[in-house]
Amino acid sequence: MNAPLSHYFIFTGHNSYLIGNQLTSDCSDVPIIDALVRGVRVIELDLWPNSTKDDVEVFHGRTLTTPVSLRQCLWSIREHAFVTSKYPVIITFEDHLTPDLQAVVAEMVTEIFGELLYYPETDLLSEFPSPESLKGRILISTKPPIEYLDSKSCDEEDKKPKSTDKGSQSPDVTNKVETDDKDVEDLNESDEKSYKESAPKYKRLITIHAGKSKGDFQEDLKVAGKVKRLSLSESKLEKASESFAPDIVRFTQKNILRVYPKGTRITSSNYKPHIAWTHGAQMVAFNMQGHGKSLWFMQGMFKANGGCGYVKKPDFLVEKGPNNEVFDPKRTLPVNKTLKVKVYLGTGWSSDFSLTDFDSHSPPDFYVKIDIAGVPADRAKKKTKTIKNNWFPVWEEEFEFPLSVPDLALLRIQVKEENRTEKDDFAGQTCLPVTELKSGFRSVPLYDEKGEKYKSVKLLMRFQFK
Repeated sequence: MNAPLSHYFIFTGHNSYLIGNQLTSDCSDVPIIDALVRGVRVIELDLWPNSTKDDVEVFHGRTLTTPVSLRQCLWSIREHAFVTSKYPVIITFEDHLTPDLQAVVAEMVTEIFGELLYYPETDLLSEFPSPESLKGRILISTKPPIEYLDSKSCDEEDKKPKSTDKGSQSPDVTNKVETDDKDVEDLNESDEKSYKESAPKYKRLITIHAGKSKGDFQEDLKVAGKVKRLSLSESKLEKASESFAPDIVRFTQKNILRVYPKGTRITSSNYKPHIAWTHGAQMVAFNMQGHGKSLWFMQGMFKANGGCGYVKKPDFLVEKGPNNEVFDPKRTLPVNKTLKVKVYLGTGWSSDFSLTDFDSHSPPDFYVKIDIAGVPADRAKKKTKTIKNNWFPVWEEEFEFPLSVPDLALLRIQVKEENRTEKDDFAGQTCLPVTELKSGFRSVPLYDEKGEKYKSVKLLMRFQFK
């Protein structure tokens, strides 16, 4: 835990204050608390002026989401930040505030966090500090105020309607383009003076200086002397990876890359995280309030390293070769090792489920799906036979998975109940980092769709490497 922050994958939330969908759900500190208890280390807050322009609220701008006060969110972060992990919590502000309200935020953050707040003595860092050195501390990451003065030159693509009065706004899904660290309105001379006066109070609290892509990826990815955070949507990362994959890896060796869901994911769904991890992205921001396969992958990745919310990136993502070359995610590598997985039996469903949960007339028909998620060459899917009419199924089937990049591989295990007339019923899942597996016989607990562990449901399995 003594390497720079840029050498770690960090458990990261997106719009951490939302209870449900991205357009109409309530904003609250409850999902923030839930995320922190689950080990999430990066919390995102969207900051907007309240209706009277004299205080700061948190909500998803230009939607019908109901606001929650910034003060309430900050107090909840303080109280729950280190319940699960002692390693640093990073708060990313998406800032839509006037200079005066930025000064209010600076005072509020300082007052509430006190000695828990970390900020560097120097204006800009040439290397990020380590998680170990930041134990028990809270960091702020946002765009420095002075950069807002350059907002007039931003792309038309990223410009928004001028109103920041939430009451007069309505959601426009078709025109909604989600961007990180949005720009404020064009500034008059009075605004510029106010920014220059209030900027030092706000700017000094920022440990991780943020920016956004201006559209020229080569320019964005230049590795300069000072470290920073760059944010890209999932679709922009995918596009950039087609032409600049090694450049992205090189950038993430010193700097932080945050990837966030595209704006059309209004139901708070998530994307496949592996393309971001394979390119070294540290902050792969996810909507934590939902469930599904992508979120299971995220939860599985951060079971590693004791569930502390920081997972050391593989050496090949942080090292350079003799000719200053870096890892190329597009290159197919030879098989490094083979994972053998044997599924013996399952138990516990009769305790955690009612006798009619799967089939009202007979015992369930269980089967197991076993997948590898990772680099494209390692992806594989296997399935056992179905054991009919049995609460205590015995499969005794073995599968082999050749792995070229085991450091990024996740083993996904899911049990389903076969249903001939409808969709097969869910009966438990887990996702495990391959690097954390120990050879031998293992009792593997299963989790529900939201990631909560069942009391009794387990599989007896054996893992071997060759």
